[in-house]
Amino acid sequence: MTHSNTVAHRLTGDWQAVCSRKDLVANSGVVVWLDGAQVALFHLPQTDEGEQVFAVENRDPKSGANVIGRGIIGHLKGGLVIASPLYKQHYRLADGACLEYPEQQLRVWPARLKGDAVEIQTAS
Repeated sequence: MTHSNTVAHRLTGDWQAVCSRKDLVANSGVVVWLDGAQVALFHLPQTDEGEQVFAVENRDPKSGANVIGRGIIGHLKGGLVIASPLYKQHYRLADGACLEYPEQQLRVWPARLKGDAVEIQTAS
C-alpha cells in the first residue's frame, strides 16, 4: 500500500517523479529538489497503515537550516513525527504541524510510490 498524506485531496496538480525507490532509505530521510525547493522524503516500509512515503519541506522553520531530512522519525501524541536535529521540535509528517510551537509549520506534499518511481504531487 502507498500513502499520500492528507493534503493530497486538496491538490489538483500533476505527479512528478523525483527519484527511484532504490534512492530511499527505510525509516530515514533523503532530500530531493522539487521546483527549486529542498524536499525531505521519508520512507516507512512497515507501519500500521502499510508502506508510506512522506514529503516535507527540508528547511527547519526555527533555525532556517536545511536539516529536516536528517531528523529522527518517531511516534508522538498519536501520530508519526519527525524531530528536527537542531532544536528537537517535532513536526507531524501528515500535515507538517509543529507540536511544540503551533506557529511553526513545514510545507508538505502528497507523495507516493508508483512502481519503482517516487512521485510528489505538485500544485497546479
